[in-house]
Amino acid sequence: MMEPWLEPSRGAAAICAAALSAGLPRLQTARLTLRAPRMDDFEAWAEVLCGPAGSWLDGPFDRDAAFVEFAASVGLWLLRGHGVWTVEASADGAVLGFVLIGFEPGDAEPELGYLFRPAAEGQGFATEAATAALAHARDTLRLAALVSYVAPGNHRSAALAKRLGARRDPAAEAALGDDTLVFRHFGPEAAG
Repeated sequence: MMEPWLEPSRGAAAICAAALSAGLPRLQTARLTLRAPRMDDFEAWAEVLCGPAGSWLDGPFDRDAAFVEFAASVGLWLLRGHGVWTVEASADGAVLGFVLIGFEPGDAEPELGYLFRPAAEGQGFATEAATAALAHARDTLRLAALVSYVAPGNHRSAALAKRLGARRDPAAEAALGDDTLVFRHFGPEAAG
C-alpha cells in the first residue's frame, strides 16, 4: 500500500504540476537518465541527507528538514528555470542520486551540486551525471559562471570537481568569508 503522502494529487494545480514536470529537460548519458524529480525520489534524497554524507551540508538532517531541502531544490525549477535532477540508471531505473544547478540565498553565483547514495559511489555515476549537467548549464542555459561549493574535508566532492575540470578560486573563497572551498567550472574570473 502506498503511503498517503505519496498518493498523486488531483485537480487543476496537479495537472499544471504534471505538465511542468513533463516539460523539464531530460538528459541522457551512456548509463544514466537525469529526469525531473518525483515524490517517491524523496526516500533516496533522505538516505543521503539523513546519513553521514549529510554532514557535508550542515547535517545530518532529520526527515522533516530533508524534505524541506528536497522541496526547495525541486522548487528551483519553477523559480529559476533550473534545479535538481534525479539520476537513475538507464538499465533498471534505480535512483542513484541527484545533480543540480542551483542558485539559492547565500550563493554568490550558480552552483553545480551532486548528491549520491552510498551504494552508487565509486562507479563514475557522479562524474557522468555532473558532466551532463555542466554541459546543460553552459550550452543550453548559457550561464555566465558556474561553481561547486565544497565543505572543507569533503575530499570526494573536491576530487569530482577537479575531474570535471574545475579549479579552486581563492578570490571567490575569500568573498564568502567562511571556510567553504569554491571550485570554478567556468566564468568571467575562472581560477588560474
